[in-house]
Amino acid sequence: MSVLVVGLSHRSAPVEVLERLAVAPGDVPKLLEEMLDRAHVEEAVLLSTCNRIEVCAVVDAFHGGLGDVTDVLGSYAGFPIGELSDHLFVHYAGSAVQHMFQLAAGLDSMVVGESQILGQLRGAYATADESGSVGKVLHELVQQALRVGKRVHAGTGIDEAGASIVSEALRDADRELGGTGLDGARAVVVGAGAMGALAAAHLRRAGASEIVVLNRSAEGAERLAEKVREQGTAARTAPLDSLTDELRSADLLLACTGAIGHVVHADPVAEALSGGRSRPLVVCDLGLPRDVDPAVGELPGVRMVDLVTLQRRLLDVSDDAAGGSIALAHRMVEAEAQQYLAGQRSAEVTPTVTALRRRASEVVDAELLRLDSRLPDLDGRVREELSRTVRRVVDKLLHTPTVQVKRLAEGPDGDSYAAALRTLFELDPQAAAAVAAPVRGTDATVDGTDVTAALNAPLDRTPSIGSRPPEQIS
Repeated sequence: MSVLVVGLSHRSAPVEVLERLAVAPGDVPKLLEEMLDRAHVEEAVLLSTCNRIEVCAVVDAFHGGLGDVTDVLGSYAGFPIGELSDHLFVHYAGSAVQHMFQLAAGLDSMVVGESQILGQLRGAYATADESGSVGKVLHELVQQALRVGKRVHAGTGIDEAGASIVSEALRDADRELGGTGLDGARAVVVGAGAMGALAAAHLRRAGASEIVVLNRSAEGAERLAEKVREQGTAARTAPLDSLTDELRSADLLLACTGAIGHVVHADPVAEALSGGRSRPLVVCDLGLPRDVDPAVGELPGVRMVDLVTLQRRLLDVSDDAAGGSIALAHRMVEAEAQQYLAGQRSAEVTPTVTALRRRASEVVDAELLRLDSRLPDLDGRVREELSRTVRRVVDKLLHTPTVQVKRLAEGPDGDSYAAALRTLFELDPQAAAAVAAPVRGTDATVDGTDVTAALNAPLDRTPSIGSRPPEQIS
C-alpha cells in the first residue's frame, strides 16, 4: 500500500474549474464512502477549501488508485475525465508525503505561510475519521503533517505577518477605497463560519466602525456578532433578505458562506446603490463556489475583489520578500519528509526481522526436541546449558544481519533488503507477521498531460511520470 494525493488547487486550475468541483461539507462523507467502495482505495481524506480540492488516499496500485479517485471526483463535478485531468496535480509515495508536509506548512497555499490550512486539514481529518475512512497509514501521516506544519510555522516565522486570504482581500479592498485604510469603515459580512470569523477579526483590527453579520443561521450570526462586541467594536446581525438596506451605507461587503450557489445577487446590490454615493462599494467574494453573482462586479460603483484577482496577484511569491523564510521552510519540510520516510521503511522491515527470529527459534526448538529423543537420559543441567548455548550462538549469528538490515532499510532501496531476507530464509511474503506492505520512495509529480497518459496506461506499468531524481526525495 502506498499514499496517493490527487487534487486541484489555485496553482493547477482556474477558479472557474475549482468552483465546479467544490465539495459541500455535507457531501464529503458520501464521497469518502464512494472512494472506499472502489477496488483500489483503502483509506481516504478529502480536503476542500477556498483554493483547493484534494484527496489523500492509501491505494494498492498507482494507476488503479488514480482511476478510482478521479472517477469519483469527476462524477461528482460532472467533469469528463479528460477535462478534469488537464488540471490535476498528482503525488505518489514519497512525493505524496512531502506534499502533505508542505501543505500543512502553508507552502502550497495561495497566501504562502498562512496558518489557516492547519485548522482546515485538522477538520478534514476529523470528518474522514468520523466517516470511518481513516486507517493506520493516514492517521500517522496526517498527524505528523500537522506536527510538521506547527514546527515550520514556529521555526521560520513564515506566518509572522498573519497573512491569509482574508487579509490579502482586505488589503486589496483598502486599495480600492483609496488606500486610506479601513478605519471607520462600515462592513457587511455574509457568512458566520470560520472564514467569516476571521474576516470580522481582521476588520475589527483594521478599525471598522461597525460590522453587520448576515447568515442563514441567526444563531451563528449572533455568536459572531457577540464576539466582535466583546472586543470593543460595534456589531449586530441582520437577516439575509435585508442585504439591500444594509448595503446602502456600507463601504465593504465580504461574502464567505461556503454555500453551493450564489448568495449575493445583482438586483439587491444595484438597488442599494441606486440612490447614488460618493464612495465605491468594495465587494470581496471569498466563497468557492463564488457567493457573489459575477454580474455584481459589472455594476457602476462596485469594485470587485475575488479569488480570481487574488490568484493573479499571489501566484508568485518572492522568497527575498519573505526574508528567506520560505526557503528555510522548504528545507525543514524536506528534512522532515526524509526522516518520516526513513522511519516508515525501518518500521516496515521489523515484521520480517521478527519472522526471521521466529524461524530461527523454531529450528532451535526442533533440534533440541530431536536431541531429547536421541538422548533421553541426558542430565537436566547439561540439557539446559546446551539449550542456552545453542540459542546464544543463533542470537549472535542473527544480531549483525538484523541490525544491519534495519539500518539499511532507512535508505531509498530499503525494502529490497527485507525482500532479500525473505528470499534467503524462505519467509512467507503473504503472511502479515512476516512482511508489511512496502512504501517505496518513488516520486511521481504529474502534470495534466501526464495524468491523462497514466489513466490510459496498462495497470501493470510502473509509474515514472514526472519523477525527480531519487536523491531528492525517497
